[in-house]
Amino acid sequence: MDKRVITDKATRRRHSAALKRELVERSLEPGASVAALAQEHGINANLLFNWRRLHLEQLQAAGQLPTDAEPAAVLLPVTVEEPVVAPAAPSACAPATPTPRRAGTGVIEVEIGAALVRLRGTVDEASVRCVLQALLELR
Repeated sequence: MDKRVITDKATRRRHSAALKRELVERSLEPGASVAALAQEHGINANLLFNWRRLHLEQLQAAGQLPTDAEPAAVLLPVTVEEPVVAPAAPSACAPATPTPRRAGTGVIEVEIGAALVRLRGTVDEASVRCVLQALLELR
């Protein structure tokens, strides 16, 4: 018989209830990474998620967990910046001459001082030059 062939049907790894309980409790701590915890112990993250689900279902069935329990909302810091509006400077800009248009799907972002200029699609060169010149004059 070839030694590479496994004839025993019990080839799955078995984990003790104590290990499962420890990993589930650690994974339920705030800020815990299930993937990192699973990797640390050499198991698949989906297996740990399954153990967590079973544990929470048992708690819910025992009345130790509210049925409508939702994860707590996490608030993230947000900053709102007012857009910088450059005053029109028609004397500094020459009238735009029609240029052949090319299909554009990209985005160009230019940061000058506190201003951020975002260009999407097709934009003619003269208009871009005019806006950038006006922003430079504000500095």
